[in-house]
Amino acid sequence: MSATRLLVLGVVRMYGKAHGYQVRRELLSWAADKWGNVQPGSIYHALKKMTAEGLLEQVEDTDNSGGGPDRVAYKLTEDGETEFLVQLGRALASNDATGYSLSAAVTLMPSLPRAQVLAFLKQQLANMEAHAQSTYYAREHAVDLGKPPHVTELYRLWSAHAEANVTWMRDLIGRLAAGEYVMSGEGGAAFGEPPK
Repeated sequence: MSATRLLVLGVVRMYGKAHGYQVRRELLSWAADKWGNVQPGSIYHALKKMTAEGLLEQVEDTDNSGGGPDRVAYKLTEDGETEFLVQLGRALASNDATGYSLSAAVTLMPSLPRAQVLAFLKQQLANMEAHAQSTYYAREHAVDLGKPPHVTELYRLWSAHAEANVTWMRDLIGRLAAGEYVMSGEGGAAFGEPPK
């Protein structure tokens, strides 16, 4: 699932029902166009496509509280709720070369229980550690692998990024294990939870 689809499902879920302009405004206020490669046109496309797939359903926007010209709002179907939770878990745990899906998942992680998020992030950490090890090897052996000497700088850059990712993930896991942030099912209002 793309970061755009995950974020669109997450925002619609967060509001309970939302129209396209509202979803677009929310995601742009998060700067998701920068860190998640979410383009405004892709938001509307995702809404229509996921409606056709049965993940969203159109409902009348009687109050139009979000402003803007749209009069059709969307809400998650039961399948949409399941898809959101499954894809959120996958994005927290799996390799993502671009970082877009992980970034989207981190913004929505309070939608899952703490123990589940910790399990997914530990898998992500294992992926990051393996990537850091492979970039370290490439950095140390670039010339031996037949690469021009200056290419070592590219491997140094990749290795520095990989090591920073590992450090950040270890810190995040530690903060979550210590109880930072309100997560789903903990009695408070967790970010991204649908309205009651």
